[in-house]
Amino acid sequence: MRMEHEVPVFWSPRLSKRAVGRLFEDTQLADAPFSFARVLGRALFGGLVMATALGVGTTVGSALTDSAGLDGFPGRLVPAALVSAIAVPLVAFAACSDRRRAEWLGYGGARASARALLTGVAVTATAAALVLSAGTAAGMMRWSSPDIVTLGWFLVSNAVVAFLLEAWPEETTLRGYTWASLRGQLGGAGAAFGTTMVFLLVPGASTVAGSATAHLIGVKADPIGIAPNGQNPADYAILLVVFGLTLVAARTALRQASLWTSIGTHVTFLTASRILLDGDRRDTGWPVDTTPSASLLVPAFLLLALAGFTVCRRVGRRGLGPRLDVAQPDRTGFAPLHGREPSEGDGRL
Repeated sequence: MRMEHEVPVFWSPRLSKRAVGRLFEDTQLADAPFSFARVLGRALFGGLVMATALGVGTTVGSALTDSAGLDGFPGRLVPAALVSAIAVPLVAFAACSDRRRAEWLGYGGARASARALLTGVAVTATAAALVLSAGTAAGMMRWSSPDIVTLGWFLVSNAVVAFLLEAWPEETTLRGYTWASLRGQLGGAGAAFGTTMVFLLVPGASTVAGSATAHLIGVKADPIGIAPNGQNPADYAILLVVFGLTLVAARTALRQASLWTSIGTHVTFLTASRILLDGDRRDTGWPVDTTPSASLLVPAFLLLALAGFTVCRRVGRRGLGPRLDVAQPDRTGFAPLHGREPSEGDGRL
Protein backbone atom coordinates (compact mmCIF):
# COMPACT_ATOMS: atom_id res chain seq x y z
CA MET A 1 0.00 0.00 0.00
CA ARG A 2 1.46 3.37 -0.97
CA MET A 3 1.60 5.87 1.86
CA GLU A 4 1.60 9.59 1.08
CA HIS A 5 3.09 11.64 3.90
CA GLU A 6 2.37 15.19 2.73
CA VAL A 7 -1.22 14.68 3.95
CA PRO A 8 -1.71 12.03 6.66
CA VAL A 9 -3.62 9.10 5.22
CA PHE A 10 -5.82 8.81 8.28
CA TRP A 11 -7.18 12.38 7.99
CA SER A 12 -10.92 12.76 8.35
CA PRO A 13 -13.12 15.87 8.53
CA ARG A 14 -14.86 14.23 11.49
CA LEU A 15 -11.74 14.57 13.64
CA SER A 16 -12.02 17.12 16.44
CA LYS A 17 -9.50 19.95 16.82
CA ARG A 18 -7.99 18.14 19.77
CA ALA A 19 -7.65 14.98 17.70
CA VAL A 20 -6.07 17.00 14.89
CA GLY A 21 -3.49 18.30 17.32
CA ARG A 22 -2.67 14.83 18.53
CA LEU A 23 -2.58 13.63 14.93
CA PHE A 24 0.09 16.10 13.86
CA GLU A 25 2.04 15.59 17.06
CA ASP A 26 2.10 11.83 16.65
CA THR A 27 2.90 12.10 12.95
CA GLN A 28 5.82 14.37 13.67
CA LEU A 29 7.21 11.94 16.20
CA ALA A 30 6.65 8.93 13.97
CA ASP A 31 8.30 10.62 11.00
CA ALA A 32 11.67 10.59 12.74
CA PRO A 33 13.44 8.36 10.22
CA PHE A 34 15.07 5.11 11.15
CA SER A 35 18.58 4.66 9.79
CA PHE A 36 18.95 1.91 7.23
CA ALA A 37 21.22 0.05 9.63
CA ARG A 38 18.50 0.05 12.28
CA VAL A 39 15.87 -1.17 9.81
CA LEU A 40 18.23 -3.89 8.60
CA GLY A 41 18.91 -4.90 12.18
CA ARG A 42 15.20 -5.28 12.86
CA ALA A 43 14.77 -7.34 9.71
CA LEU A 44 17.66 -9.63 10.61
CA PHE A 45 16.31 -9.92 14.15
CA GLY A 46 13.22 -11.67 12.80
CA GLY A 47 15.40 -14.17 10.98
CA LEU A 48 17.64 -14.64 14.00
CA VAL A 49 14.67 -15.38 16.24
CA MET A 50 13.35 -17.97 13.80
CA ALA A 51 16.72 -19.65 13.31
CA THR A 52 17.34 -19.78 17.05
CA ALA A 53 13.88 -21.09 17.80
CA LEU A 54 14.16 -23.75 15.10
CA GLY A 55 17.61 -24.92 16.20
CA VAL A 56 17.00 -24.82 19.94
CA GLY A 57 13.41 -26.05 19.84
CA THR A 58 14.03 -29.07 17.64
CA THR A 59 17.21 -30.07 19.49
CA VAL A 60 15.78 -29.74 22.99
CA GLY A 61 12.43 -31.18 21.92
CA SER A 62 14.05 -34.23 20.35
CA ALA A 63 16.13 -34.80 23.48
CA LEU A 64 12.99 -34.61 25.63
CA THR A 65 11.03 -37.03 23.46
CA ASP A 66 13.95 -39.47 23.31
CA SER A 67 14.29 -39.47 27.09
CA ALA A 68 10.53 -39.96 27.48
CA GLY A 69 10.38 -42.69 24.85
CA LEU A 70 7.94 -40.76 22.65
CA ASP A 71 7.75 -41.38 18.93
CA GLY A 72 5.29 -40.89 16.10
CA PHE A 73 2.99 -37.90 16.34
CA PRO A 74 3.80 -37.05 20.00
CA GLY A 75 7.50 -37.24 19.20
CA ARG A 76 7.07 -34.67 16.42
CA LEU A 77 4.62 -32.49 18.31
CA VAL A 78 6.90 -31.63 21.25
CA PRO A 79 9.75 -30.08 19.20
CA ALA A 80 7.23 -28.27 17.00
CA ALA A 81 5.46 -26.75 19.99
CA LEU A 82 8.78 -25.61 21.46
CA VAL A 83 9.71 -23.80 18.25
CA SER A 84 6.49 -21.78 18.32
CA ALA A 85 6.79 -21.22 22.08
CA ILE A 86 10.20 -19.61 21.55
CA ALA A 87 9.70 -17.66 18.31
CA VAL A 88 6.22 -16.14 18.55
CA PRO A 89 6.47 -14.58 22.05
CA LEU A 90 9.90 -13.09 21.29
CA VAL A 91 8.67 -11.33 18.16
CA ALA A 92 5.42 -10.27 19.84
CA PHE A 93 7.44 -8.74 22.70
CA ALA A 94 9.72 -6.92 20.24
CA ALA A 95 6.71 -5.50 18.40
CA CYS A 96 5.05 -4.38 21.64
CA SER A 97 8.30 -2.76 22.77
CA ASP A 98 8.19 -0.63 19.62
CA ARG A 99 4.55 0.37 20.27
CA ARG A 100 3.34 -1.72 17.35
CA ARG A 101 0.01 -3.48 17.36
CA ALA A 102 -0.75 -7.02 16.25
CA GLU A 103 -2.18 -5.64 12.99
CA TRP A 104 1.31 -4.44 12.08
CA LEU A 105 2.47 -8.06 12.08
CA GLY A 106 -0.50 -9.07 9.93
CA TYR A 107 -2.94 -10.41 12.53
CA GLY A 108 -6.60 -9.44 12.83
CA GLY A 109 -9.99 -10.38 14.18
CA ALA A 110 -11.42 -13.89 14.19
CA ARG A 111 -13.57 -13.58 11.06
CA ALA A 112 -10.89 -11.79 9.06
CA SER A 113 -8.29 -14.35 10.17
CA ALA A 114 -10.50 -17.29 9.18
CA ARG A 115 -11.20 -15.71 5.80
CA ALA A 116 -7.50 -15.07 5.21
CA LEU A 117 -6.50 -18.59 6.28
CA LEU A 118 -9.06 -20.16 3.96
CA THR A 119 -7.90 -17.93 1.11
CA GLY A 120 -4.32 -19.12 1.52
CA VAL A 121 -5.38 -22.75 1.63
CA ALA A 122 -7.79 -22.45 -1.31
CA VAL A 123 -5.45 -20.59 -3.67
CA THR A 124 -2.49 -22.87 -2.96
CA ALA A 125 -4.51 -26.10 -3.08
CA THR A 126 -6.13 -25.05 -6.35
CA ALA A 127 -2.75 -24.23 -7.89
CA ALA A 128 -1.32 -27.56 -6.70
CA ALA A 129 -4.31 -29.52 -8.03
CA LEU A 130 -4.08 -27.89 -11.46
CA VAL A 131 -0.33 -28.38 -11.84
CA LEU A 132 -0.29 -31.93 -10.45
CA SER A 133 -3.20 -32.87 -12.70
CA ALA A 134 -1.26 -31.58 -15.69
CA GLY A 135 1.81 -33.50 -14.53
CA THR A 136 -0.24 -36.67 -14.18
CA ALA A 137 -1.65 -36.23 -17.68
CA ALA A 138 1.91 -35.77 -18.97
CA GLY A 139 3.01 -39.05 -17.39
CA MET A 140 5.25 -37.49 -14.74
CA MET A 141 3.45 -39.33 -11.93
CA ARG A 142 1.12 -42.25 -11.38
CA TRP A 143 -1.24 -42.30 -8.42
CA SER A 144 -2.39 -45.38 -6.52
CA SER A 145 -5.68 -45.71 -4.68
CA PRO A 146 -5.56 -43.79 -1.41
CA ASP A 147 -6.08 -45.29 2.02
CA ILE A 148 -8.71 -42.85 3.29
CA VAL A 149 -8.06 -43.42 7.01
CA THR A 150 -4.27 -43.14 6.70
CA LEU A 151 -4.54 -40.14 4.41
CA GLY A 152 -6.98 -38.42 6.76
CA TRP A 153 -4.66 -38.92 9.73
CA PHE A 154 -1.71 -37.64 7.73
CA LEU A 155 -3.60 -34.49 6.73
CA VAL A 156 -4.54 -33.73 10.34
CA SER A 157 -1.24 -34.62 12.02
CA ASN A 158 0.86 -33.00 9.31
CA ALA A 159 -1.19 -29.79 9.50
CA VAL A 160 -0.73 -29.54 13.28
CA VAL A 161 3.02 -30.20 13.23
CA ALA A 162 3.63 -28.05 10.14
CA PHE A 163 1.69 -25.18 11.72
CA LEU A 164 3.66 -25.25 14.97
CA LEU A 165 7.08 -26.15 13.60
CA GLU A 166 7.21 -23.96 10.51
CA ALA A 167 4.14 -22.06 9.35
CA TRP A 168 3.14 -20.05 12.43
CA PRO A 169 6.62 -19.17 13.75
CA GLU A 170 8.17 -18.55 10.33
CA GLU A 171 5.35 -16.37 9.09
CA THR A 172 5.23 -14.35 12.32
CA THR A 173 8.98 -13.75 12.39
CA LEU A 174 9.66 -13.34 8.66
CA ARG A 175 6.54 -12.32 6.74
CA GLY A 176 5.36 -10.62 9.91
CA TYR A 177 8.19 -8.83 11.71
CA THR A 178 10.91 -8.82 9.04
CA TRP A 179 8.65 -7.85 6.14
CA ALA A 180 6.87 -5.11 8.09
CA SER A 181 10.21 -3.69 9.26
CA LEU A 182 11.47 -3.43 5.68
CA ARG A 183 8.21 -2.34 4.05
CA GLY A 184 8.27 1.27 5.20
CA GLN A 185 11.84 1.92 4.06
CA LEU A 186 12.23 -0.25 0.96
CA GLY A 187 8.71 -0.39 -0.49
CA GLY A 188 6.89 -3.51 -1.61
CA ALA A 189 9.47 -4.97 -4.00
CA GLY A 190 12.41 -4.18 -1.73
CA ALA A 191 10.68 -5.68 1.29
CA ALA A 192 9.79 -8.82 -0.67
CA PHE A 193 13.37 -9.29 -1.84
CA GLY A 194 14.86 -8.46 1.56
CA THR A 195 12.51 -10.79 3.44
CA THR A 196 13.29 -13.62 1.02
CA MET A 197 17.03 -13.09 1.47
CA VAL A 198 16.62 -13.32 5.25
CA PHE A 199 14.50 -16.44 4.70
CA LEU A 200 17.44 -18.01 2.84
CA LEU A 201 19.69 -17.50 5.85
CA VAL A 202 17.40 -19.25 8.34
CA PRO A 203 18.01 -22.94 7.51
CA GLY A 204 21.80 -22.72 7.77
CA ALA A 205 21.69 -20.50 10.85
CA SER A 206 19.28 -22.90 12.54
CA THR A 207 21.75 -25.78 12.13
CA VAL A 208 24.39 -23.66 13.89
CA ALA A 209 21.98 -22.92 16.74
CA GLY A 210 20.99 -26.58 16.92
CA SER A 211 24.59 -27.77 16.98
CA ALA A 212 25.49 -25.32 19.75
CA THR A 213 22.46 -26.40 21.78
CA ALA A 214 23.31 -30.08 21.31
CA HIS A 215 26.81 -29.52 22.68
CA LEU A 216 25.40 -27.61 25.66
CA ILE A 217 22.94 -30.33 26.67
CA GLY A 218 25.23 -33.21 25.78
CA VAL A 219 23.42 -34.86 22.85
CA LYS A 220 24.58 -35.75 19.37
CA ALA A 221 24.61 -32.73 17.06
CA ASP A 222 23.23 -32.80 13.54
CA PRO A 223 25.60 -31.65 10.78
CA ILE A 224 25.77 -27.95 9.95
CA GLY A 225 24.64 -27.07 6.46
CA ILE A 226 22.44 -24.83 4.34
CA ALA A 227 20.24 -27.61 2.92
CA PRO A 228 18.66 -30.75 4.39
CA ASN A 229 20.64 -33.97 3.99
CA GLY A 230 20.35 -35.43 0.51
CA GLN A 231 19.24 -32.19 -1.19
CA ASN A 232 21.31 -30.17 -3.63
CA PRO A 233 22.05 -26.78 -2.01
CA ALA A 234 21.50 -24.84 -5.25
CA ASP A 235 18.17 -26.55 -5.96
CA TYR A 236 17.10 -25.99 -2.37
CA ALA A 237 18.02 -22.29 -2.53
CA ILE A 238 16.01 -21.82 -5.74
CA LEU A 239 13.00 -23.52 -4.18
CA LEU A 240 13.28 -21.28 -1.10
CA VAL A 241 13.38 -18.15 -3.27
CA VAL A 242 10.24 -19.17 -5.16
CA PHE A 243 8.53 -20.25 -1.93
CA GLY A 244 9.55 -17.08 -0.13
CA LEU A 245 8.22 -14.79 -2.86
CA THR A 246 4.96 -16.76 -2.96
CA LEU A 247 4.57 -16.33 0.79
CA VAL A 248 5.13 -12.58 0.50
CA ALA A 249 2.50 -12.46 -2.27
CA ALA A 250 0.13 -14.29 0.09
CA ARG A 251 1.03 -11.87 2.89
CA THR A 252 -0.05 -8.92 0.73
CA ALA A 253 -3.08 -10.53 -0.96
CA LEU A 254 -5.72 -9.28 1.49
CA ARG A 255 -6.29 -6.09 3.43
CA GLN A 256 -6.98 -7.70 6.79
CA ALA A 257 -5.26 -10.41 8.84
CA SER A 258 -3.13 -11.21 5.79
CA LEU A 259 -0.49 -13.06 7.79
CA TRP A 260 -3.00 -15.90 8.05
CA THR A 261 -3.06 -16.09 4.25
CA SER A 262 0.65 -16.87 4.21
CA ILE A 263 0.20 -19.32 7.10
CA GLY A 264 -2.47 -21.19 5.14
CA THR A 265 -0.24 -21.16 2.06
CA HIS A 266 2.69 -22.51 4.07
CA VAL A 267 0.77 -25.45 5.53
CA THR A 268 -0.85 -26.33 2.20
CA PHE A 269 2.47 -26.24 0.36
CA LEU A 270 4.08 -28.57 2.89
CA THR A 271 1.14 -30.96 2.66
CA ALA A 272 1.08 -31.13 -1.13
CA SER A 273 4.85 -31.40 -1.56
CA ARG A 274 5.12 -34.15 1.04
CA ILE A 275 2.40 -36.21 -0.59
CA LEU A 276 4.10 -35.79 -3.96
CA LEU A 277 7.76 -36.25 -3.06
CA ASP A 278 7.92 -37.88 0.37
CA GLY A 279 4.84 -40.06 0.61
CA ASP A 280 6.50 -43.36 1.51
CA ARG A 281 8.67 -42.02 4.32
CA ARG A 282 5.86 -39.98 5.82
CA ASP A 283 3.18 -42.65 5.35
CA THR A 284 0.74 -40.28 3.68
CA GLY A 285 -1.66 -43.04 2.66
CA TRP A 286 -1.62 -41.97 -1.00
CA PRO A 287 1.28 -43.66 -2.85
CA VAL A 288 2.52 -41.97 -5.99
CA ASP A 289 5.23 -43.05 -8.43
CA THR A 290 7.09 -40.09 -9.91
CA THR A 291 9.71 -39.44 -12.54
CA PRO A 292 12.80 -37.37 -11.61
CA SER A 293 11.32 -34.35 -13.38
CA ALA A 294 8.22 -34.41 -11.15
CA SER A 295 10.08 -32.31 -8.58
CA LEU A 296 9.77 -29.37 -11.00
CA LEU A 297 6.03 -29.40 -10.41
CA VAL A 298 6.53 -28.00 -6.90
CA PRO A 299 7.98 -24.61 -7.93
CA ALA A 300 5.51 -24.63 -10.83
CA PHE A 301 2.46 -24.72 -8.57
CA LEU A 302 4.07 -22.16 -6.27
CA LEU A 303 4.41 -19.75 -9.19
CA LEU A 304 0.80 -20.36 -10.14
CA ALA A 305 -0.24 -19.66 -6.54
CA LEU A 306 1.84 -16.47 -6.60
CA ALA A 307 -0.08 -15.35 -9.67
CA GLY A 308 -3.34 -16.20 -7.92
CA PHE A 309 -2.47 -14.06 -4.91
CA THR A 310 -1.51 -11.20 -7.20
CA VAL A 311 -4.96 -11.38 -8.76
CA CYS A 312 -6.56 -11.48 -5.29
CA ARG A 313 -4.70 -8.34 -4.28
CA ARG A 314 -5.60 -6.40 -7.42
CA VAL A 315 -9.25 -7.43 -7.39
CA GLY A 316 -9.63 -6.75 -3.66
CA ARG A 317 -8.03 -3.32 -3.79
CA ARG A 318 -9.28 -2.03 -7.14
CA GLY A 319 -10.88 1.34 -6.58
CA LEU A 320 -10.43 1.17 -2.81
CA GLY A 321 -8.47 3.92 -1.13
CA PRO A 322 -7.20 3.74 2.45
CA ARG A 323 -9.81 4.06 5.17
CA LEU A 324 -9.92 7.64 6.36
CA ASP A 325 -10.91 6.82 9.93
CA VAL A 326 -8.32 4.16 10.67
CA ALA A 327 -4.84 5.07 11.82
CA GLN A 328 -2.33 3.83 9.25
CA PRO A 329 1.32 3.03 9.96
CA ASP A 330 3.61 5.55 8.33
CA ARG A 331 6.92 4.63 6.72
CA THR A 332 8.59 3.98 10.05
CA GLY A 333 5.99 1.35 10.92
CA PHE A 334 4.32 3.23 13.76
CA ALA A 335 0.57 3.66 13.96
CA PRO A 336 -0.75 6.59 16.05
CA LEU A 337 -2.18 5.16 19.22
CA HIS A 338 -5.33 7.33 19.10
CA GLY A 339 -6.67 5.80 15.86
CA ARG A 340 -9.65 3.46 15.87
CA GLU A 341 -8.67 -0.20 15.94
CA PRO A 342 -9.83 -2.06 12.82
CA SER A 343 -12.88 -4.19 13.44
CA GLU A 344 -13.50 -7.66 12.08
CA GLY A 345 -16.07 -6.30 9.69
CA ASP A 346 -13.79 -3.74 8.06
CA GLY A 347 -13.26 -4.53 4.41
CA ARG A 348 -10.27 -2.22 4.07
CA LEU A 349 -7.28 -1.16 6.10
